[in-house]
Amino acid sequence: MSHGEVESAYAWTRLGVAMLLSTIGGVGMWSVVVALPAVQSEFAVARADASLPYTLTMICFGLASVGMGRLSDRFGIMLPVALGTLLLAAGYGVAAAAPDLRDYTLAQGLLIGAGSAATFAPLLAHVSLWFTRRRGIAVAIFASGNYLAGTVWPPIVEHFIGTSGWRPTYVGIGIFCLVAMMPLTLLLRRKPPLADGPETPTRLRSASPQSLGISGNALQALLVVAGLSCCVAMSMPQVHLVAYCSDLGYGPARGAQMLSLMLGCGIVSRLVFGVICDRIGGLRTLLLGASLQGAALLLFLPFNGLVSLYVISALFGLFQGGIVPAYAIIVREFFSRAEAGARVATVITATLFGMALGGWMSGAIFDATGSYHAAFVNGLLWNLVTVSIAVWLLRRSMGRLALAG
Repeated sequence: MSHGEVESAYAWTRLGVAMLLSTIGGVGMWSVVVALPAVQSEFAVARADASLPYTLTMICFGLASVGMGRLSDRFGIMLPVALGTLLLAAGYGVAAAAPDLRDYTLAQGLLIGAGSAATFAPLLAHVSLWFTRRRGIAVAIFASGNYLAGTVWPPIVEHFIGTSGWRPTYVGIGIFCLVAMMPLTLLLRRKPPLADGPETPTRLRSASPQSLGISGNALQALLVVAGLSCCVAMSMPQVHLVAYCSDLGYGPARGAQMLSLMLGCGIVSRLVFGVICDRIGGLRTLLLGASLQGAALLLFLPFNGLVSLYVISALFGLFQGGIVPAYAIIVREFFSRAEAGARVATVITATLFGMALGGWMSGAIFDATGSYHAAFVNGLLWNLVTVSIAVWLLRRSMGRLALAG
């Protein structure tokens, strides 16, 4: 095995370890979704208030991603992942003992959200340093760990909440994270290669924001808006599907199954879109994924039967799984390696803020209208913003290539 080289067997092994850590640590994003009905019932609050723990979780996840990324740049990836593990364990313990919604929300956001952050954006940037030619599929494989978490955890969490209650379930999750993640963290001690190999694709070396006729900061701002908007749309079914199924009379168990199916299909989607991205580039992949996500959201409006919801949930997962990884590839295509870490973290943080905003907004719209119909329409409108930005950037890119030719 070649140690410390890009595209080596050792690089793929590290990718597997990183993906496993992301799968386990990703529980912080999904347990709060499954626990939403039980927490709302125990604390006797409105749906929008019960959505606030998820909102704060995603905000803290995003903000902590930047801090964890800086720790990784300075001290290596082991420190932030170990710190994140401790925060997760402590957060689930504190949340389980929370006497009211305020304390539960703070524990969920400040501890669990920040802890989970160490297992996504910093590890995503770290994985990209070990690959060049196959960066697209490598990033997609790692990013699928987050969806694998969404596939594995909701049925498990729902089962234990149903049999033991949400508080004992939270204690069990915290203990498992500590025991399972610490040994894996020790496998990430070796530092990544210092520079990309000679096989770096030409487009990663030649493209720049100036090739689009805009500044680097302008491109960054557009990607931030696109990331925020697409994830406001994405959050509607992901955050509220369990509650939606409960309102329709199907029960939270059915909703958890649909969420698991959606995110399981998201794994397939991310892998397929990773291959596509290596062939057609990040901008086209973003446009394709955002357009398909909008089509899936549209299907939620006329169909709410049990079988229909299972089918639409699967389609939604298949259509939107490649969107978030595409942003990382776009950054690597249009910015230098020296800028990539900070810019990837910024865009990923915007997507997390979009999930946070969308999760709360959908709950607020439900409280105001008594149904999720308007919330789905709201998601579609936000999704159109992302599609419009992707179309505009792609047209500028193609127009400048035509002029150059």
